Amino acid sequence: MDSSEAQALRKEDNTASTSNTSAQGEDGPKPKKAKTEKKVKKVKKKGRVFRAAKLGYTVHQGEDMLFVISSSSSQFNGLPWSPPKKKIKKKKRTKGKVKTVQIKKKKKVRAKPKPADNPVPSFQEKEETNLFVPQKTADHRWGESLPEEVLINIFQMVVGQDGAVPFLCRVGSVCRLWNAAASSPALWRKVTIGHCWVAPGKNQEPKTEKKIKDTLNWLAQNRFSQLRDFSLYHWKKNVNYAVKVVSEFCPHLRSLTLSNCTGLTACAFHSLALHSRALQSINLQYSEFQVEGPLKYLEDHGSQIKQIWFTHGVKNDRLLATLSKGCCPDLELLEINTKLDSTYCELPVCIQALQMACPKLKTFRMLNVRPLQKTMRNVAKSTSGFPLLEELCIATTSYSYLTDKDLWDILFGSTRLRVLDLRGSSRVTPAGLEALPCLELECLFLGHYFSSSSALSAPKGLHMLTQKWSQTLQQLDIANQLFSEDDLEMAMSHLAQATEADTLRSLNLSGTRITPPALRPVIGQMTALNYLNLSSCRYLPRGVKRIYRGQEDIRQLLDKLV
Repeated sequence: MDSSEAQALRKEDNTASTSNTSAQGEDGPKPKKAKTEKKVKKVKKKGRVFRAAKLGYTVHQGEDMLFVISSSSSQFNGLPWSPPKKKIKKKKRTKGKVKTVQIKKKKKVRAKPKPADNPVPSFQEKEETNLFVPQKTADHRWGESLPEEVLINIFQMVVGQDGAVPFLCRVGSVCRLWNAAASSPALWRKVTIGHCWVAPGKNQEPKTEKKIKDTLNWLAQNRFSQLRDFSLYHWKKNVNYAVKVVSEFCPHLRSLTLSNCTGLTACAFHSLALHSRALQSINLQYSEFQVEGPLKYLEDHGSQIKQIWFTHGVKNDRLLATLSKGCCPDLELLEINTKLDSTYCELPVCIQALQMACPKLKTFRMLNVRPLQKTMRNVAKSTSGFPLLEELCIATTSYSYLTDKDLWDILFGSTRLRVLDLRGSSRVTPAGLEALPCLELECLFLGHYFSSSSALSAPKGLHMLTQKWSQTLQQLDIANQLFSEDDLEMAMSHLAQATEADTLRSLNLSGTRITPPALRPVIGQMTALNYLNLSSCRYLPRGVKRIYRGQEDIRQLLDKLV
């Protein structure tokens, strides 16, 4: 008998035995099942039946709307998709006891690929890497491969915008190459150091003070060999030490700024006199200092000083008297200022003595300080005035007593004047301005910015000024001036006729009586105009009285002035 026939007979015997047992189960009692046996039923899988999805709602029409009503209580009835079934608990048989064990599906966690010694990149990676220079394993440190000259040029751009401190101190700790580039003396020619922060109501601790001194000393010895410009702002302590260290180790120092500092004594100026032979500029604005220190320094070494800034004060005004004695013959810039909230700051000035003592003066500013003309008996009158003067600023937020005669005494010899700022000088007339010898004035500021204008009289003759300087004028400010409508129209027509020059950049007509016919030719002809102030102009229509910035914004104004 073949093996195939034997297998066929075995299958027939099995089918017969199963039929007998089933028959016995129907007629007679069922035999007991063994505990260890497990009955396995084979369940035939039913084929999937695809049924059309039933609508789970019905639509009813009302009087003025449609009602959509759900037709089943369950949200899943009639849908081809049903929510997933709960996990089935399988019974695990053991000897004696039956335990139910819940089988949990473990989440598949993808193992991170281990970096191979020689990884083979995919085709996409090959395309990306081939676009650039082939990289090596150490190419991620790109900063260490740049030439030092390139780093110095990059640092120079940042230093010019943000200053040397603390930028160079921070980049110097990146690596050796950056440290070498940051220590280049060419980057440390201009240094500005702000205030050292101290908690409110507390004094500076000795450890902090020692650390500040050590840092200044190290910087002066290792970085400031080519320092030209040094500035301190809001320092309340250690100002004398900083000035002393900088003056000793910085032989090329030309400019020193000490703004809003306190505790400055004569010792600091004595150190400057001994070591800073190249110093040309001193800025002491809003600082508290012993006036004897700068007075002694100016008397002994004033011949090398070209620029001085200081704030108006009872003792500080002695500096102006010292300058009028001729201790600074090469002085080119003199600025005396005070805070904007200060009122009635008057300063007696002998213009004739100052003209004789500082014939090379180019910039003379008195900001929010009203000069009072003072005459001296033994002072000879200057015949040339200020022949090199280019900027005169006597601006104040209150009334100024400057008259046409006072202005002429200052500017009778200033033919090179470019900037004239007389804001607040209500007694100066257009006729007095038209008589000045300067022929190429570029900036003229005549606006009034005090609270009340009731005491002002209506001036006349603005058209004479615009006619004289129409070819060179770049900025004009006549805010709150009470010129008449006809005078303003004539003045604007002179500006509009200077089409060949086209130099006007800024025009402030705030609070004036400017009218649309007078304003239209200026806007149409002056193509370089990029700032126009028309706020509080009552003779203009609504929606126009505001500040305009940019040429496009100003040209759109023409459509509204029709």
